[in-house]
Amino acid sequence: MKDIKKESVGGGNMGGNRGNNPYGLSAGHSAISGGPDRGSPMGMASISDKPKDFKGTMRRLLNYFRPFARPLTIVCIITALSTLFSVLAPKIMSIAVDSIGETVKSRMSGISAVIDYTLLINIIGILLVVYIISSGLSIVQQYFMANISQKIVRTMRGDVQQKLTRLPLSYFDRTSHGEILSRAVGDVDNIAATLQENVVQLVSGIVTLIGVLIMMLVISPILTAVVLVTIPLYFVISKPIIKRSQKLFKKRQKSMGELNGLIEEMYGGLKTVKAFGKEQETKTKFSRINEAYCNAGWKAQFITGTIMPLMGFLANFSYVLVCVTSGLLFALGSISLGDVSAFLIYVKQFSNPVNQITSITNAIQASIASAERIFELLDEKEEIDEEKKAPIFNNGNVVFDNISFRYLPEKPLIENLSLKVDNGQTIAVVGPTGAGKTTLVNLLMRFYDVQSGEIRVGDVPISECRRTSLREQLGMVLQDTWLFNGTIMENIRYGKEDATDEECIEAAKQAQAHHFISTLPKGYNTVLNEEASNISQGQKQLITIARALLHNPCILILDEATSNVDTLTEQRIQDGMNAIMQNRTCFVIAHRLSTIKNADNILVMRDGAIVEMGTHESLLSQNGAYSELYQAQFASSVAN
Repeated sequence: MKDIKKESVGGGNMGGNRGNNPYGLSAGHSAISGGPDRGSPMGMASISDKPKDFKGTMRRLLNYFRPFARPLTIVCIITALSTLFSVLAPKIMSIAVDSIGETVKSRMSGISAVIDYTLLINIIGILLVVYIISSGLSIVQQYFMANISQKIVRTMRGDVQQKLTRLPLSYFDRTSHGEILSRAVGDVDNIAATLQENVVQLVSGIVTLIGVLIMMLVISPILTAVVLVTIPLYFVISKPIIKRSQKLFKKRQKSMGELNGLIEEMYGGLKTVKAFGKEQETKTKFSRINEAYCNAGWKAQFITGTIMPLMGFLANFSYVLVCVTSGLLFALGSISLGDVSAFLIYVKQFSNPVNQITSITNAIQASIASAERIFELLDEKEEIDEEKKAPIFNNGNVVFDNISFRYLPEKPLIENLSLKVDNGQTIAVVGPTGAGKTTLVNLLMRFYDVQSGEIRVGDVPISECRRTSLREQLGMVLQDTWLFNGTIMENIRYGKEDATDEECIEAAKQAQAHHFISTLPKGYNTVLNEEASNISQGQKQLITIARALLHNPCILILDEATSNVDTLTEQRIQDGMNAIMQNRTCFVIAHRLSTIKNADNILVMRDGAIVEMGTHESLLSQNGAYSELYQAQFASSVAN
């Protein structure tokens, strides 16, 4: 997990609460409302039926081969040698045929002649050596190409992974997880298969064509001309097929992304699907998308599959023409029987790579479609701030200076908001669901940047700071927990990679997680599965809190951090966190108002705006929005 960029130490989904009905207030107040509608898990990146830049995509793909120019040259040399030996074999074989033919011809003329068995045995021995060498070189060639192809794909997969860590949060807002997985895994694997299985065949086919063509010209230019007459027909037939299949492969890749998105969405929330009895609806939706993928897939495979039979027909037609023509030339004494036999073998050898190269277009079209999708991902706009400084904040003062922000250009969200938070203060942000509370911390963490105004931390504008440096000095615990497959100790240490076991355990004690961890069979060495489903939701949250405490940030952000724990555990966590929150600036987003009574300042948001600001007592005395929320929760708790 070390190669995963630490964008937040709390982990989780930054979806947050976003209002939908903004209204303006005077300067110094905010009009915060909802962000863009998150694309549904089925939302796809735009994919056209036809590649936007086929040549450009191919050129970019070939750039990955440049670091391997020397081993690729070796592969080409080995391929050429292997092909040379296989091409020479029919000509060597023709010597034996001519020897036997001369003996038969002499006997038919009444001349006593015997078959030269010594010559035949020597030729068989030579052919055996030739084929052994050719096969051995092919094995070496496969070894080199498999190594090269996997290294190329490793580089490409690394580029994709690094790109994902540099993409802004907005990209993940509009792109489904299934689509991202489809590009990062499925498309890369598709290219890997093409490189390993087809590049060697392509090189071998081209070299074979050249070598066989030379040998055919040496034997008979006339017969060679007969063969070459049919070559343009190969391209006339294959061109429209390739053009059509290219569109179908793009549709197939798009359907694959949708299918991955549905699977990730539905099976990730399988309990919810079952709880609401949506199995049949899920099945229907899956069947519809699966059917679309099936239709695009079989059409693409069928159309490209027609290339081989058509090429086979042309090859057989060419073979018949050569047989008739060579028979006439032999009758006229213009060619020997051995050369006829050799040429017929060369015709087969010539047609095979032509068919092979044509059929490889199937895989090439699929890989180009995949490469274009990968390059679309790699071309996405990044969060680039490497040239900015990496300050160390000497205090936790936070200032929102007349900031304005909107997720969508046409929809204002925050207008002229100003807020000052002194070092060590605890600021609570409350309000109904969808009020836009998380937007403030999204901006503070620079998951999004303001359109105007300035945010300063420790008197340093965060727009001048590297995002990584900023986030390294902020700690965050989210409502939606995120834990990776590994031990509990490793998950806690994610907040500080060089932390000792004792420091991790101390952080767990402060987060009230040590007790339940100690009761597990393997304690801190308990391995969490991929979804961390072998511990409860509340226990997951305790571990993420311990992770944030271990990070020891100058500013701590708690976004509904205790929403998934029971009241008693919440009180224990609160007791442990009170000491940690001393002399540290804290932003607390909470629905349970009882947890933020002691906050230095409480911001009340409703319908996307800050409507009240003050301490718990002062806000209650106003009998306004905060008092209404508090009384509603109090009445609810009494009723229960």
